Amino acid sequence: MTLRLLSTFAIAAAAFTSCNAPANGNGEPTKITILQTADIHGQVLPHSELFWENEEISFKTLGGLANMKTLFNLERESNPNTIILDGGDLIQGSAVAALSKGSAFGPIVKAMEYDFLIPGNWEVVYGKEQMMSVLNSYETPVITANMFHDEAGKAPIFPQYWIKEINGNRLGFLSYNDPEVPIRQNPSFSEGLDFDPILDNLEELVTKLKEEEKVDILFVVTHIGISKQFDLANHPALAQVDYVLGNDTHERIRKPLQAGHAKVTEPGAFASFVGKMVLTVQNGEIINEEYDLVEVDPNIYPADETVAQVIENELEPYNENINEVLGYTTTPLYRYFVVENPMDNFITDAAYWKNDVDIALSNGFRFSPPINPGEAGVAPITRGDIWNMLPVNEKVKIGKASGQQIKDWLEKELHNVFAEKASERFGGWVVRFSGMELTFNANAAKGERVQDIYVGGAPIEMDKLYKMSACRREGEPLHMLCRMPNTVETVVMDYTIHDLIEEYLAHVDTIAPVRDGRAKALDLGDNVLSQLPGTDYHFH
Repeated sequence: MTLRLLSTFAIAAAAFTSCNAPANGNGEPTKITILQTADIHGQVLPHSELFWENEEISFKTLGGLANMKTLFNLERESNPNTIILDGGDLIQGSAVAALSKGSAFGPIVKAMEYDFLIPGNWEVVYGKEQMMSVLNSYETPVITANMFHDEAGKAPIFPQYWIKEINGNRLGFLSYNDPEVPIRQNPSFSEGLDFDPILDNLEELVTKLKEEEKVDILFVVTHIGISKQFDLANHPALAQVDYVLGNDTHERIRKPLQAGHAKVTEPGAFASFVGKMVLTVQNGEIINEEYDLVEVDPNIYPADETVAQVIENELEPYNENINEVLGYTTTPLYRYFVVENPMDNFITDAAYWKNDVDIALSNGFRFSPPINPGEAGVAPITRGDIWNMLPVNEKVKIGKASGQQIKDWLEKELHNVFAEKASERFGGWVVRFSGMELTFNANAAKGERVQDIYVGGAPIEMDKLYKMSACRREGEPLHMLCRMPNTVETVVMDYTIHDLIEEYLAHVDTIAPVRDGRAKALDLGDNVLSQLPGTDYHFH
């Protein structure tokens, strides 16, 4: 496929520094710091964060964008040759993000003083027009090489790359969003946008940056998840790429992963971490690399006053609503394990209680910081917490499917998570449910993973119809239920998933969900927090 013509903005971005400067440095070693954030998901304040060490869960208080800004300031003071970027999924995932449709983040991101940002798969959540309005309000470069206006000529919606020259060394950054966004998200979210496969123009753009723009050190910034990012770093098209700065799956890469051609990073989520790479460069060549995943600890990085004031101003209209306490939990609510999590068990248990169904479903989402009762033994659940857990407040949908449909659908869902080929992996972790028990082999062949399914304590019957609930996905056919096609007697209810959760908490007041084994991978064990075969990486 021929390389798409760059927009005027892309050309301007590519010409960030003079093309007449030396392409191979000035002969002196130069330290360059790259700070990467990702998957902030609307989290602007310090919050509880989960860690997994020595086969045990522990919690720390981390995060806060004003605290992160202090870290940025200190790094720039320490090394003026510092580049700061964000890898997407910034304007979705919290109450203030949803209620302002992302608009609250224009002033906040502007005050953060990033060098550039990229869109993630959730930036489309409020529709194309609102996305463009919010991202343009940053007054900071946004780049993406495979998102186009769905119109004649298909012009790029933003510049496709960004270049920075430091002491004669030219650094180039090329960005890609997940081409499966229109499938991963509600179809209506991305109307008016086209997403091209990464390999459609990657090799041509790499060649352009290396040969025409004379880039010495090349980064590909992607929002496609760790498995696909590591797979991409093995592709011959990346033979001239130094690093894949990955995002999307919230992985905490503490040492860059060496693939066949490039090294891969990913810097956690929720503004809890900053990936810090320090490169010593001489004559356009990397002569030393240091990397650290820095915790944004409020005790170490007190809030920057300017950003704190901007955040306070943007939160003020929503505080009364989102801080209302709806109920309590005596067990930690979290969403970090691949197969099953207490936070999702709470959500599906509530749906099972309300909807009078055989099975209640929810997506295997990754977002939402945990809620930790701590030493007090009990923690409030606010309306803001519900927005963290379920940032798209869709109406509930109920339909019926046969046991055979359910089994086939589960095979597909499991393949999305555990496919041997990274290119076939898709979306979040294992789908969540109540009313059903599932055992499976994650490493089995496609279509052969499911071992046993029980519904209501009895083995599933292939020809029996089961009543199921899930959330509506705007823009998909009525017969689709949580990506399962051809359900029958399907209806959309007049209440939303938030209505349901609030009603449930009003009824029970205090909850205590745990991982109870309703979903179990027979060949993985109980404590899988990531899936990246072929490496020694472990989430912790």
